[in-house]
Amino acid sequence: MGTDKLLVSLAGQPNCGKSTVFNALTGAKQHVANYPGVTVDKMVGWYHCNGTRVEVVDLPGTYSMTSYSPEERVSRDFILHENPSVVINTMDASNLKRCLYLTFQLLEMEIPVILNLNMMDVAKSRGMTIDRAALSRQLGIPVVATSMKQGRGKKELIDAVQAVGNRKAPQTPVRVDYKEMESYLRDIRDLLKSGTDFEDVYPIRWMAIKLMEGDEEVRRLIREKVSRAEELLARVTLIREKFETDLEETAEMYVAQCRYMAAEAVCKPCLTMPATAKRPLSDKIDNVVCHKFLGPAVMVGVIWLLYYLSIVQGYNLTNYTWPWLAKIRNLAAAAMPDPGFIDIPLIRAFTLWLVDSVNALLNYIPIFFILFALIAMLEDSGYMPRMAFIMDRLFNRFGLHGQSTLPMVLGGIYVGGCAVPGVMSCRGIPDERSRLTTIFIIPMLNCLAKVPLYVLLINIYFAEHKAMAMFFISTISLLMVLPVSKLLTMTILRNKETAPFVMEMPPYHMPTIRGVLGRAIERVWMFIRKITTIVVALAVVIFILLQFPGISRESIDNYNVGKDKAIANFREKIADTSYEQALEGKNLMAMILFWESYKNKKVLTRGPEAGKVLKEKFKARNPVFFTIAQPGKDKVAKKVNRAFKKLVKARKKILREMRKERIDQSFLGRLGKAIVPATQWAGFNWRVNVALLSAFAAKESSVATLGALYEQDDAGESLENRMAKGEEGFTPLHALALMMFMVLYPPCLATSIAVKLLSGSVKWMMFSMTYQMLLGIIVSTLIFTGGSILGLTGLQAMVAFYGLALTITIIMGFIKPKSEHA
Repeated sequence: MGTDKLLVSLAGQPNCGKSTVFNALTGAKQHVANYPGVTVDKMVGWYHCNGTRVEVVDLPGTYSMTSYSPEERVSRDFILHENPSVVINTMDASNLKRCLYLTFQLLEMEIPVILNLNMMDVAKSRGMTIDRAALSRQLGIPVVATSMKQGRGKKELIDAVQAVGNRKAPQTPVRVDYKEMESYLRDIRDLLKSGTDFEDVYPIRWMAIKLMEGDEEVRRLIREKVSRAEELLARVTLIREKFETDLEETAEMYVAQCRYMAAEAVCKPCLTMPATAKRPLSDKIDNVVCHKFLGPAVMVGVIWLLYYLSIVQGYNLTNYTWPWLAKIRNLAAAAMPDPGFIDIPLIRAFTLWLVDSVNALLNYIPIFFILFALIAMLEDSGYMPRMAFIMDRLFNRFGLHGQSTLPMVLGGIYVGGCAVPGVMSCRGIPDERSRLTTIFIIPMLNCLAKVPLYVLLINIYFAEHKAMAMFFISTISLLMVLPVSKLLTMTILRNKETAPFVMEMPPYHMPTIRGVLGRAIERVWMFIRKITTIVVALAVVIFILLQFPGISRESIDNYNVGKDKAIANFREKIADTSYEQALEGKNLMAMILFWESYKNKKVLTRGPEAGKVLKEKFKARNPVFFTIAQPGKDKVAKKVNRAFKKLVKARKKILREMRKERIDQSFLGRLGKAIVPATQWAGFNWRVNVALLSAFAAKESSVATLGALYEQDDAGESLENRMAKGEEGFTPLHALALMMFMVLYPPCLATSIAVKLLSGSVKWMMFSMTYQMLLGIIVSTLIFTGGSILGLTGLQAMVAFYGLALTITIIMGFIKPKSEHA
């Protein structure tokens, strides 16, 4: 009879296909959580088999069960304290010998283990043959072969879990022989047995090995649980030091050597390699991709192609999405109370403000979808670790760590990252100096939230050089963060410890359509959720700050005078015509609404047939109004039409003036103007200041705010057109300075919280915000004021600044701190 519930954990080294195994077992029945006390995510899922609910926990990928990183600690602590029924040790079958290093550590923890030889297709393609039965006898545990990407081996793995979990498959696991160390391990075991009650809770031999390795977490555990801990640990230290003196070798190195020798012994009768070693295709590709000179060139080409396809071609798709967003706005407007001639109901203004704020961002979804799909292809293909390998050569010169690559990729080495996961992933960087440096530079990278502003400004002011401008903005951030990171490691972080970088190259894989599309849809959905939460909430706050305290009573009286004058002029011009009575009283405002509705729908209509249907629809609604809107050859109607257009134009002018005064006098408008003396040298006016202020909560809000500040006069009019008309004095030089300020913009609210969590200090959080603000103002001022003095165009300034940044970066790369010389 099976148990009602089994707890299964998946453990394995990175790039072994563990996540694919997890997804195959659990399907859609999964969720993300956090391990207690740390920021490492854990995936939890479940499936049912023969009446048993099997809960599966996907542990973080790790090379060993030490305590040097959060991933290693949480994986080990989960196995020790949660007592899973089964641990599925998933490994890359084509790297059997190397992966057994982790297997031996799991077996030493005395838990039921199933060895999952995943990626068997890769092993076979390399001509390798693995005798599973012999391997199972050698290790004393069940061995299951799978190729989960091809859907092979799932049933066999589930059956093995049932058998081991229900104790139907007893295990006699192999024990690594530590040879000369065994007597020292026995002495430590005897100490633990006599001085503690750990034997009933933890594997004593495992604890002895860990103490010989100098594992700080096990030593901390002893300090917490044992009354005479320091005395016990002192005796353990003496045993460890005696071993190292007798054998003239560090205990950690000796343990590692014994495990690798054991792996060699296990593999010898089980693994058959091809007679003539065929060189893997991955190695042949890496000759080019990881070449000292060709590798960086290939990487630059990949990044350029990424942005050409997503930004340039993706933007072309917005020509089809924008009309749909305009229709949504029209529907929202139709559902709201009708406006008066110059009196706009507050609920109507508020609703359209929200719609405009969200639409300004939703318009970029085609770009993001293509971008996310391409990034998923790079991840699944195995190119990302190659990029880390290439970048590590560069990072090492600037005081960064090879493991800084993943946080920086997540944060936006490519355009389209997010600073929050970028900062949070810094927890895996082993030394404090590199970890803090990486945390401080992540917000300067091109996170997804900055992209809408880049795309907006490039499409207005660098339309003829889109690919070049996007390449500039996507790479200039790297040329900014590298010198900054070098300065940080040479100054305020110079006394922090550092550590070497270790990484492996997984074989290349062909991305699957399902995986790529699934990842792209998931990330786009996360973006939409962010828009509908943070951005909407912020839009509400900004609306209030821009709406109040409002226009003075005296100004309203003046606007009413202008309104009365415009209407009187109109009535005078249509006096004694057959349409005079049709436009009396409330009918005049009804005609204005009819006119706007017809005009808005006409803009969104495609093709002559659709246009004909639209005319018939509006003609049936009100024949008189339609004749005024479309007078044809009717001379009287033409006269009324001309007078009516002047009235509509006068109304729009009054509404624009009212809107301008309302924003000018608003709380946020006053603040934006108050800081103009500090920002004018960077080329920012008060509207730009307001947009940048709104971006403190979420950077997406900069475009959302601009989308609402430059309100629509005509339906379907894009934000690019509205901003271009609203900022007639704005030049490409202004746009470049603004883009560079956004590159260096202080971390948003969510990122600031992440910085505080990972650095463990409010002081570091405030430092992160302050230095980026100052740097952003300095760089933007240099570009705008310096470019203006030199008479540079926006494009010329872009090339000049890029050259300057590149030169500074190269020089900083050759500077060695004094500690390195020593």
